[in-house]
Amino acid sequence: MALMPKRVKHRKSQRGRIKGNATRGNRVVFGDFGLQVMQGGWISAQTIEAGRIAAQQYLRNEGRLYVRMFPHKPVTSIPLETRMGKGKGEPEYWAAVVKPGNVIFEIGGVTEAAARMCFGRLAHKMPVKVRFLKRRTV
Repeated sequence: MALMPKRVKHRKSQRGRIKGNATRGNRVVFGDFGLQVMQGGWISAQTIEAGRIAAQQYLRNEGRLYVRMFPHKPVTSIPLETRMGKGKGEPEYWAAVVKPGNVIFEIGGVTEAAARMCFGRLAHKMPVKVRFLKRRTV
């Protein structure tokens, strides 16, 4: 089952623009290793779920996977071959808006080699460029 909000104030939203880099949610907090977005974009709820399943299948209940994004944005579309002027389309799917620098997935309780392999599989499913990230020790 794909992620989506339980309730929303407005059913439809405008597209908006993704400007600047992420200032929050840009470091590994929960796990030991993270997957960081290198470019802005929308990640659909189906893509998030596909990535989560791929990671869980690889981990086999060994480590802990944290999903650090949630699809809050409704994306609408009008049926094909429809003439102009009959209003905005119906919500088609839900998407998470990510900025460059956002950490979208984290893994804890596994070795670095296992985390790299897991995130390698996960990165193939993502529509944006991503990179591997380690937790900073201070």
